[in-house]
Amino acid sequence: MTHSERIQQGRLNIAGSLHKLIEQEIAPGTGLDPKQFWLGLETLVAELQQENRLLIRKRDSLQAQIDSYHKDRFDQPYDPAAYKQFLLDIGYIVEEGDDFTISTRNVDSEISTIAGPQLVVPVTNSRYAVNAVNGRWGSLYDALYGTDVIAEADGAEKGHSYNSIRGEKVVAYGVDFLDSAIPLVKGSHAEATTYRVVKSGERDVLEVELSNGSVTGLQDKDQLVGYRGENAPHVLLFCKNGLHLELQIDRKHIVGSRSPGGIKDIILEAALTTICDCEDSVAAVDGDDKALTYRNWLGLIKGELKAEFIKAGEIVRRELNPDRSYQSVDGRQLTLPGRSLMLIRNVGHLMTTDAVFYDGEEIPEGMLDTMVTGYIGLHQIRGKVRYTNGQYGSIYIVKPKMHGPEEVAFACRIFERAEKLLGIAPNTLKMGIMDEERRTSVNLKECIRMARERIIFINTGFLDRTGDEIHTSMEAGPMVCKEDMKNSRWIRAYEDRNVDIGLSTGFSGRAQIGKGMWAKPDMMGEMVQEKIGHPRSGANCAWVPSPTAATLHAMHYHQVDVFAVQKELAENGPRASIDELLTIPLQNKELTKEEIARDLENNAQSILGYVVRWVDQGIGCSKVPNISNVGLMEDRATLRISSQYLANWIRHGICTKEQVLEALQRMALVVDNQNSADPSYLPMAQDFSISVSFQAACDLVFKGCEQSSGYTEPVLHKSRREVKDKTRK
Repeated sequence: MTHSERIQQGRLNIAGSLHKLIEQEIAPGTGLDPKQFWLGLETLVAELQQENRLLIRKRDSLQAQIDSYHKDRFDQPYDPAAYKQFLLDIGYIVEEGDDFTISTRNVDSEISTIAGPQLVVPVTNSRYAVNAVNGRWGSLYDALYGTDVIAEADGAEKGHSYNSIRGEKVVAYGVDFLDSAIPLVKGSHAEATTYRVVKSGERDVLEVELSNGSVTGLQDKDQLVGYRGENAPHVLLFCKNGLHLELQIDRKHIVGSRSPGGIKDIILEAALTTICDCEDSVAAVDGDDKALTYRNWLGLIKGELKAEFIKAGEIVRRELNPDRSYQSVDGRQLTLPGRSLMLIRNVGHLMTTDAVFYDGEEIPEGMLDTMVTGYIGLHQIRGKVRYTNGQYGSIYIVKPKMHGPEEVAFACRIFERAEKLLGIAPNTLKMGIMDEERRTSVNLKECIRMARERIIFINTGFLDRTGDEIHTSMEAGPMVCKEDMKNSRWIRAYEDRNVDIGLSTGFSGRAQIGKGMWAKPDMMGEMVQEKIGHPRSGANCAWVPSPTAATLHAMHYHQVDVFAVQKELAENGPRASIDELLTIPLQNKELTKEEIARDLENNAQSILGYVVRWVDQGIGCSKVPNISNVGLMEDRATLRISSQYLANWIRHGICTKEQVLEALQRMALVVDNQNSADPSYLPMAQDFSISVSFQAACDLVFKGCEQSSGYTEPVLHKSRREVKDKTRK
């Protein structure tokens, strides 16, 4: 079936690839005839499409009123009290209701009662998706050896073969971690020569023989929870703050042979949860792309997704890991999940998709996502899967880019209607709310109230939130430089209030309070030093860019008891006010020509480096080198903030359109050079007039003020479709 072929089903006109996927791959095993699915989708769209349109129009109406407010007062001193009252008067801020506690049920422990790292992965890339879900467990030794956590100094270079000097530094680091995570009554794990399990009453305990001949045990004997092997086990399983770690013992191994205790590796339970992304990190612009996202999600849910690729000249095959089994210390069998608990991020309310037309018009993409996600979830509910994704049959959907309580309530109605149409029990579709839009931040408590029976997640997103901050206050004046934005008053209030409001509405022990991404995947040493701030802030999950990063970040959750932190924060009360959150980050100093040029170049290069891969190659998330050739994880959020910055500075005369265009043209040469080794790369600077990617970058900036909420999707989708159409011809 070709791309152009479409299938008519009632009032729906469906892309052939999507129709085939639903009929032949998703429907079998669900117990729901595909005709009923299509009828359900048609019903959902008929009932709720117009309300979706009205909510988007309300966003634009509120933005127009805010723009007018700032324009009318541009020559007057800023009055924060008057501004806040204005936002209340127009309904941008809603009055808070009485206190309440969320009542979500059937939430898995990885979300509710255990704190740990969270991965986000583009679901369209099967290799990355399988690796991410398998990131539930990771080798600490490998993570240390292969990253800059261990400095390449004093003979400790990585090289092409095993470097014993570096290996010794890795082992020493691991011993320090063990002494902190599973401390002995006396001595150090560095002195351990033998680990053995012995019977003590009704349970097994650990005995450790030290190099001086003495025998000791764990300070907390209950930390040993299982093992494999008999009295001299080859795997020991421990638990700290709900997270597990394995000591793997093998005296014949190259590493174990050099360890007095025979420890060949430390395996950490790492990525407790993985968000499989259909939104910001993918480039899904038509029916074929949507079919790919759904097919991979189906494979993940059924446990059948596999990846095959060439590495070092050899074919490598990956599939999802099985569960892990141990002998429990109480004599029973202990089984732990071998994979992350999976969440799926659907798209927001803004975009429509040509994957399905209703009466000749594209349907809201978010509605399609919800229905297909629920349909695929029936495999899990019916038990037609290789591995279960959690123990309750809950379907975890992260819902991004919602503006305020009204839009959260609308998403809940979509979920509720989809459940009825698909024959799914009420509140099976759980909701994670991305706190990444200003109107959601200022109304977070009421947003949570709207979803209180199905909410499992709130998460901050600095980049998208900053993009919306700039766009909302576009007419207020020029914004501070990007580097200064990170220290803005509103940012601190935003991060603190997200935790405070989550705690005040009963999230602790019931749902996740999350923090955003570490964007520098090659700078793990810096991450290990800094990202411990997230659990210390009371967040029981935080995003990391890779399974390796998840393994390293997992150490922080052994060091910090997040739920104890949450208890203390809740007792101390809120730390930030809505007045601080509403502080507009305006530039209050005269910028030098050098400062302006630096930010123009940085933002222009960032925009082009991401856009050219998105538009020309359909890559929605990747490690993109910045202007200094430091690889940064980029997705649409980084693009949104950079394009809104330049649009704002042009609007207020910090720079001219001509200066920005010149910077874009100059940085196109830089980006072309950075991608010169890619044989599929299409250079932009050879002819700016015919480069779809370059023109898209220009539109994102020069039409930035008129883009709804500063979103990049409309421009990107249009440009990507243009490239795909040219390729087909």
